[in-house]
Amino acid sequence: MFGIIKVASSSPKLTLANPKENAKEIISIIKNADEKNSAIILFPELALIGYSVNDLIFQTTLLEAQYKALERILKDTKELNIVSIIGIAIKHNSRLYNSAVVIQNGKILGVVPKSYIPNKQEFYELRHFNSGKNIKNDYINLLNNKTPFGVDLLFKKESAIFGIEICEDLWAVTPPSSLLASSGANIIFNPSASNEIIGKANYRAELVKTQSARALSAYVYASSSLGESSTDTIFSGDLIISEYGTILKRDKDISFNSKVIYANIDIERISNLRVIDTSYNQSDIGQLRVVELSTLNQIEKIERAYNPHPFVPKNIDKREEVCEEISNIQAYALIRRLKQIGITKTVIGVSGGLDSTLALLSIHKAYSIMSWDFKDIIAVTMPGFGTTSTTKSSAYQLCKILGVTFKSIDITPLALEEFKTIEHSPNDLSVTYENVQARARTSILMNMANKMGAIVIGTGDLSEIALGWNTYNGDHMSMYALNSGIPKTLIKYLIEFYTHHSSELKDVLEQILNTPISPELLPHENDKIEQVTEDIIGPYELHDFFLYHFIREGFSPKKILEIADIAFDKYDKDTIKKWLKLFIKRFFTQQFKRSCMPDGPMVGTISLSPRANWRMPSDADYKIFLEELE
Repeated sequence: MFGIIKVASSSPKLTLANPKENAKEIISIIKNADEKNSAIILFPELALIGYSVNDLIFQTTLLEAQYKALERILKDTKELNIVSIIGIAIKHNSRLYNSAVVIQNGKILGVVPKSYIPNKQEFYELRHFNSGKNIKNDYINLLNNKTPFGVDLLFKKESAIFGIEICEDLWAVTPPSSLLASSGANIIFNPSASNEIIGKANYRAELVKTQSARALSAYVYASSSLGESSTDTIFSGDLIISEYGTILKRDKDISFNSKVIYANIDIERISNLRVIDTSYNQSDIGQLRVVELSTLNQIEKIERAYNPHPFVPKNIDKREEVCEEISNIQAYALIRRLKQIGITKTVIGVSGGLDSTLALLSIHKAYSIMSWDFKDIIAVTMPGFGTTSTTKSSAYQLCKILGVTFKSIDITPLALEEFKTIEHSPNDLSVTYENVQARARTSILMNMANKMGAIVIGTGDLSEIALGWNTYNGDHMSMYALNSGIPKTLIKYLIEFYTHHSSELKDVLEQILNTPISPELLPHENDKIEQVTEDIIGPYELHDFFLYHFIREGFSPKKILEIADIAFDKYDKDTIKKWLKLFIKRFFTQQFKRSCMPDGPMVGTISLSPRANWRMPSDADYKIFLEELE
């Protein structure tokens, strides 16, 4: 479903050196995971005998019991489609190899040996095992079956491709998973036995998370449990499932009982990210063998959380850090541009709304950094037919506190003269009525900048640019578009960030944050905002969600609709579909505005500038995208 499969990571209750008992526990876990539609399940390193058996590994009795236990697992799971990866010791050419066996439908599909054998501190694994990093194109006879054996194995079913590395392999300078991923593996499984010492759990999680990001893959990790020997150290059964730098599920609680975690892996997302990543495309491709899986269990529904505001960090502390970083990007980008031009004066239209407020705060920060005169920031409020006293007052108070030059220019006479010139009735409240005002404001700002020896700073944001919710050569145009990389859902948090650093600004900024988003271009009664943007084009939080998953993840409209329905409780599916259709139509038809948008700093992974990372013809048809939603 939508390129998503369910995977599981398990740390079974372990009876050290008793493969028969361990097999019983593993079989029970496999059956339960299969009932939950898991496609693949991972077990720890040497799961049938225990990692800490030490020199008992040399005992023929133990190894034979292990093979019998594996045979029992094959027999009891032959009717199941789930793929199981189990840590096992393999004897081959009179050498022992710490390995992982892959099984499905009662058959052995392949065995992967460990490449890097630790022999340091508390680990003396070279005493028992040999490195398998040079074993390729080899086979072993396992339970009377000729089985592919080597580090050159990938396992595949349609778009799902996985590879295996074992424990220490992840800690190596060049993990095998890097080559596996560049050769096509979009999921890496790691059966492990990692002990617990101070700080290791956090470092281990960071390794898994980082490798999944570097490899543009999912990474599934399973470590041995507390059933291992406690002679010199203990094992906790740490379980981690990560996807592209994000930990989806983790269980690091120490327990004597079996533990299993599940997560939905988005194979399509990984594939889309790889297609556009030039570093991935230029990485080495190994000559690996591909083992075809018979099938994979399919999920019945998506069991995965989606952040309704993907541009906004969930963690409040992280959010503060991101806002600090963005404010610096905006400020220093502006400083660089002004230095290039050789001026220190700026002109900005201030409306008392979110966008102009953020742009003004960013300009002010730039001037603070450079110790430039705040009076060289010329803030112009231009009330028109729809301007309310609330927004006008907010604009004035903000400028007064910041100490910038404030000018108020009523555009109604200019707009009325324009109506007269083009023979447009002032009673006709169509788009012309609105756009005349928008262009009048831009004309005033441009001419004011010429007069003052300044540049005009644009205030339009990424969400408006995506929807084309601006007037061509009106608010669409400026000399530097400071907010062009920031979506609407993030802007309010950036403004909140500034309230944390200035008690003087707090009241006016909170008033601005509580004011409905509106262009204020239509007449009003009783001094109340009549034209609420989100009533016309839909909630910005939905459009930002659509934008992120359409551009960043490359998802189809059908998939976006499905995950939006999961992410948002406040909207029903029909409402989401309605606004998604509008988003698609506007995104395609308004590209011509983006093709000539002014310079502005990119602050996140998405920019719609034709000079940054979005190139699209203005004439592309959107019909096939809408058809998915019918």
